[in-house]
Amino acid sequence: MKIIIYIIMAASLLALVSCSKFLDKMPDDALTLEMVFDDRQRTEEWLAGIYNKVPDPLMDYTRQWGCTFMSDDAQIAIAMGQFNEYWEWIVANIQGGVNPTLRPPIDIWANAYKDVRSAYLFMELAKPIENQGQTAAMVQQMKMEARFLVAFYYHKMFEIYGAFPLITSLADVDAAPEALMIPRTPVDNIVSWLDNEYRALAEFFPAVYPNADQMFGRPNKGICMALRARLLLYAASPLYNGNEDYADVKNPDGTVLFPQVYDETKWNNATSATRDFLDLAEEGHYSLYTETFPNGRIDPFLSFQNLFLKAGNVNKEIVFGRSGSNRNWYNSIGNPRGFVGGSGYYGSTQNLVDAFFMKNGLSPITGYQANGEPMINPSSGYTETGFSTEATIYPNTKYNLGGSTRTDGLVSDAGTYNMYVNREPRFYVTLWHDNQWIPRAARKTQFKSGGLDGGPTHDSPQSGYLTRKGVNPEADPRNNSVPYQPAILLRLGEFYLNYAEALNESNPGHPDILRYVNLIRERAGIPTYGPGVDQISVQTDRETMREIIRKEKRVEFAIEGDVRYNDIRRWKIAEDIFKTPIYGMNRASSTNSFYQRTPYMTRAFSKRNYLWPIYQNYMDNNINLVQNKYW
Repeated sequence: MKIIIYIIMAASLLALVSCSKFLDKMPDDALTLEMVFDDRQRTEEWLAGIYNKVPDPLMDYTRQWGCTFMSDDAQIAIAMGQFNEYWEWIVANIQGGVNPTLRPPIDIWANAYKDVRSAYLFMELAKPIENQGQTAAMVQQMKMEARFLVAFYYHKMFEIYGAFPLITSLADVDAAPEALMIPRTPVDNIVSWLDNEYRALAEFFPAVYPNADQMFGRPNKGICMALRARLLLYAASPLYNGNEDYADVKNPDGTVLFPQVYDETKWNNATSATRDFLDLAEEGHYSLYTETFPNGRIDPFLSFQNLFLKAGNVNKEIVFGRSGSNRNWYNSIGNPRGFVGGSGYYGSTQNLVDAFFMKNGLSPITGYQANGEPMINPSSGYTETGFSTEATIYPNTKYNLGGSTRTDGLVSDAGTYNMYVNREPRFYVTLWHDNQWIPRAARKTQFKSGGLDGGPTHDSPQSGYLTRKGVNPEADPRNNSVPYQPAILLRLGEFYLNYAEALNESNPGHPDILRYVNLIRERAGIPTYGPGVDQISVQTDRETMREIIRKEKRVEFAIEGDVRYNDIRRWKIAEDIFKTPIYGMNRASSTNSFYQRTPYMTRAFSKRNYLWPIYQNYMDNNINLVQNKYW
């Protein structure tokens, strides 16, 4: 507990009234620092404190940052905004009520600078303590971990704010206040600095630690290479690459902060960096998580379900994860509220339901009419009228959570709404729909109004669907009994699709584009692309292939961390996405009335929402800060 006080004392000196003051002086109590860095345990706890802001995807990207709810994948009740500052922030975003005077409850800007300061202090002051067993090699490792955390926190700043003041060392404590009012650093300069940092870090850290379980969540070669690949992919994307909307976002000295000329070579850089990471992965360090039959055939249901439940020592798809997570809270909000311990408000959207493929690999819906009605793909076999007359059973799977009989491959009984019949395996693993079996409750979901799991309360799925991905079927949230599961920040599947995306932009027609998309589809248990599936081939044009890749990523990474939220922003498609309202079922009490597409809300997303506003207090205290556009 004492070390926490020391860290708070050091951090409080930042008093982040402006980012320019975060390194304004060394802590007043030098003895406290001496006490910390003369003691091995306190030194290790200081480093642990810097790790503390690494996001937990099971909570931070949902409630704290709001990424999933600010995408088109998820929806909470507007009434949730009254309960705490986190939900208030999310509701304000989706309703258009955010402004620079509203400080985010998780202040990514302030937290980054506080943790960066702590990291720089650590790198300067940590030292060997031989009589306590803290060797020079251990100190070097810890200092490089602190250096990694600086890069990682700045990387998240880049994703959220674009340009920001990049401070790369402890400031001169005797500098005049004016010298500490640092302007924002241009995007290309930030990317270049982070690129160099990730390269250096990848050279230092090993690909595998001998004590891998103990070091889970600490940086290694693969994590650094993967983050570098993601960084360069984002830098090549439309939001940051020739975005003329930000032409007049300039520092007071006239420095343009966002590159105005589209640079195709950035896609080459992204392709190369992602290829470098995949080469490392394919040396045996990472692989898609699969569960297979003795003959090697993939079980798509168990593979996708258990990908999010299996620990890193058996799950080689995890690139970067947290060993600790708020899994009990996550399993509570993802279980129907009528199930003991479930709070049942992590709602999914009809928009996401529509995105999943059919089991034949085809898209059920090709678009929407002006009145919101879907344009159904007749080749897919999809219908959203009527109810099934027989049970839906899939071959080649040991998945048995679809009914009371625990029949292998059963996903739904007769009488299921046809919209949910013959969908791909990922659909059933990702979402709860109405009238779907709940194994531990030994009954079916009741999302209709007045049902055990339904409205009209706020703790129910507002669009008629609940999030299931990552919810452990053995979890008992009521008794805080939730089996261990990691919180996954990066996994290999992302980089298969990122590579396909970058390669399609840099070298359209390359056979590896479809190869990596098809590896994802193969694990998902749906037909791979070729002449029989939408007539997609290596000759498919760049624009069509771009949409193919985006559709696959939307489904594969639905309701998963910050992926979808970042994607629709960096692709600059969010304005178009949210022209379509968030749809769901009607939430009525009767069956005939419930199963009707109904708009829940139209999201307020305009050009300003691609980047977050800088909190006004930081602007007021630094005359050299300029606000993001349209705020």
